Amino acid sequence: MNIMELINNNLSYIILCLIPFSIILFILIIILIVKQSNLKRKYKKFMTGSDGGSLENQILLRFEEIDQLIQGEKRLNGEINAIRENLMITYQKIGIVKYDAFKEMGGKLSFVLALLNKENNGIILNSVHSSREGCYIYLKEIINGESFLELSEDEKNALNQAINSNKY
Repeated sequence: MNIMELINNNLSYIILCLIPFSIILFILIIILIVKQSNLKRKYKKFMTGSDGGSLENQILLRFEEIDQLIQGEKRLNGEINAIRENLMITYQKIGIVKYDAFKEMGGKLSFVLALLNKENNGIILNSVHSSREGCYIYLKEIINGESFLELSEDEKNALNQAINSNKY
């Protein structure tokens, strides 16, 4: 039995199998035609009022704007980082105490000023005023909230005010 005889004997079975397959293909073609027409309609609506060149120009313009935004963001991030670095070393905490150095009648003209950064490093300025002798200013260095020199009671108070001030 050769192939031709086999096909002739089973021709009806082959036709019966091809009919459902053809119907499925026909349905798929109809679905594709409907989808293609919907896509074509959306494309025409999208392109209404614009030709391809102007649409391309709009897209290129948006890409340029995005590039400018990215460059601007990088520049601003650099500036913000520089500001943060500066804030770490600037004086952010202040404490001040006025006092009468020599218990004179002149009033509280002497003062202690404590200036600290975020890590409590900075200085204490002590301005001692005397109506007879004039004014003297002393400076003491503060490292991690402490001084290597002995502090007066007023200097300690100003230092504690500065350490505990979080307003700045």
